[in-house]
Amino acid sequence: MPDPLLAISPLDGRYAETTAPLQNHFSEFAFLRDRVRVELDLLPALSKTSLVRPLSDIEHAQLKSIAENFSTADAEKILEYERKTRHDVKAIEYFIQSKLQDTTLQDTIPWIHFGLTSEDTNSIGQAIALKESRDKVILPNYQSLISNLSELALRYKAIPMLARTHGQFAVPTTLGKEFTVYIARLKKICDEIASHKFEAKLTGAAGNFNALQAAAPQVDWISFSRDFVSSFGLEPNLLTTQILPYDNWVRYFDLIRLTNSILIDFAQDIWRYISDGYLKQAVVTGEVGSSTMPQKVNPIDFENAEGNLGVANSLFTHYAQKLTVSRLQRDLSDSTVRRTFGTALGHSLLAWINFQRGLKRIAPDEEKLTAELNAHWEVVSEGAQTILRAAGKFDAYESLKEKTRGRVLTEVDYKAWCDSIHVDDVTRAKLKALSPERYVGLAVQLTEELF
Repeated sequence: MPDPLLAISPLDGRYAETTAPLQNHFSEFAFLRDRVRVELDLLPALSKTSLVRPLSDIEHAQLKSIAENFSTADAEKILEYERKTRHDVKAIEYFIQSKLQDTTLQDTIPWIHFGLTSEDTNSIGQAIALKESRDKVILPNYQSLISNLSELALRYKAIPMLARTHGQFAVPTTLGKEFTVYIARLKKICDEIASHKFEAKLTGAAGNFNALQAAAPQVDWISFSRDFVSSFGLEPNLLTTQILPYDNWVRYFDLIRLTNSILIDFAQDIWRYISDGYLKQAVVTGEVGSSTMPQKVNPIDFENAEGNLGVANSLFTHYAQKLTVSRLQRDLSDSTVRRTFGTALGHSLLAWINFQRGLKRIAPDEEKLTAELNAHWEVVSEGAQTILRAAGKFDAYESLKEKTRGRVLTEVDYKAWCDSIHVDDVTRAKLKALSPERYVGLAVQLTEELF
């Protein structure tokens, strides 16, 4: 790898250590390796049709070894071919030919890339990368994020705090319940991501198996395509042009984009909670919050997450706009866009990890939360007017509105109002039982319901 200090992308430079798990799926090396694997697997598949002679166990092992032991030297060899061909898949074909030359598989060389178009190889190779990165990197980090959030939600499920609607003090809630709302949203998407089946194609240059059918009409190429694509754990798409319709991949990216949008929402809320003093941040020895203001502890992990989530989503939005459109049977403008998948997923991964890092440093300032609750008894007016409605007071809302709208009520003010109104003793007792700290409804129960 080049010196990270010389990298153009921060994902390969400043953040290389964090995003390293994606290198094995979306680097140029990985893309070459996965396509070599696809091309090599084609020979045994063709052998099953009797077009290619039966392969010995040793020959099967030899093909498997080329794929499993694919090295940077092998990748460099392919790039050397590509500098001459200016065609990456043809370069892969020439590389495999060189590997089989002077072996017992030499006679199978004509069957390499037999009847395929480059996009058969590319779509399967990239679908492999999307699926395996989802299983090995994206899902584990997503599940870790949900787990860390769930731990905090349960820990803080009963800590009351003032909620806000339209930025104004509303009825109280609990900190754990606020976290739980986001967790519920994320869990639904996580399940959809986990169950997503990635499509790929093997249908030829215009999607009709033209070359394969012309060369070997006795073979059931539709079944062959289904079986070959499925062998990689992918979903075969038989109705294509030269390229796979990317709708299926875009649906996956849209799930990540929705996740990121939810996390932007959450990061901004946490940022505000920190700003308002509801949440405290741990002070870490040696860290600096400002080059000039020594007192500062900034919410940098959440800010970093928000920025990276935005960068990722700008790419995911472009995929939805770009990859669903192609001129006639295909144009090449999709190819360079598809090479940025690792970038979009890398910024997402970086954001998720930073978000989790930030979560480990926050804790509620319970003294601050309690003081603010007790300073705003007007927030129980919703409960009070509802109790009065239940007692038959037709002007309940209007009387509370006159008393509370735009005003701050202390406990003394509220209790004095309770004593001044004409209600029965049972109703008065219900009114007096209200307090900002206790008026949290079923927040705790709702939080526990999710888990």
